[in-house]
Amino acid sequence: MNIYEVKGNSQRLDGGALFGNAPRALWSRWHAPDEHNRINLACRALLIESSAGTVLLETGIGAFFSPDMKERFGVVEDEHVLLNSLAALGVKHGDVDYVVLSHLHFDHAGGLLTAYEPDLEPRLLFPNAVYVTSAQAFARAQSPHPRDRASFIPNLPALLAASGRLQLVADGQQALDALGSSFSFRQTHGHTPGMLHATVRGNEAEVFFCADLIPGRAWLRPTISMGYDRYPELLLEEKGEVLAEAERKLSWLYFTHDDSVAMARIGKDGRGHIVATEQLASLPPPGLTL
Repeated sequence: MNIYEVKGNSQRLDGGALFGNAPRALWSRWHAPDEHNRINLACRALLIESSAGTVLLETGIGAFFSPDMKERFGVVEDEHVLLNSLAALGVKHGDVDYVVLSHLHFDHAGGLLTAYEPDLEPRLLFPNAVYVTSAQAFARAQSPHPRDRASFIPNLPALLAASGRLQLVADGQQALDALGSSFSFRQTHGHTPGMLHATVRGNEAEVFFCADLIPGRAWLRPTISMGYDRYPELLLEEKGEVLAEAERKLSWLYFTHDDSVAMARIGKDGRGHIVATEQLASLPPPGLTL
């Protein structure tokens, strides 16, 4: 299998919200804020070419927001960066066979939609793809809690259902036959119920798609979580399990939101703290072979 980093639209969001109960004096050492207290975030997807077809893990935030909402949520670019990044790899959105979504928060699923056009409702992209997410994540998007309602795109669940190409992964289901043995799934619930993580296994290595369980290297610290996490204590337990397994198996952790590093392997430093021991700022062309 070959894997490729696919950059989407980037964001600037409030650092305090992104680091939960960590004080600014601490998190600002890891991510320097701007004059508005915002830090830079990537919205990174992963493209896999395998015997199952062309698989895209996530779509980033996209460019569907109206100008006022784009400003509110700190979206940087006007164009649909994900489509440009795919095109640079020689891939059109109609070429993708599967789009796997960890969850349906707008910064992970907004790239499914066409770029903003005045007086037109956004439409689904990837017309030939099967859209894959967990049943719990989809149910949450259909009926969000007031605490996280603003994180979802109101009309997206209906569009996905109406496509006839939506496949939901049940709680505890670890694979899809169509994707083959190279792909497996794990669900976590601390960030949002039913967040779906794909592990991609090749002959040489495996990659775990962290999504918002571990948005980037700064969140490798066991007790650091985001203010957006619905159940932070549960998230810390789930993160601990993933980190222990990744260290033992020398898995690559793929980060969606780290603005400097695409993926890393982890280990412990001299004080026993979890750190990135091997880092890739990007996946150099023509990608990596697993």
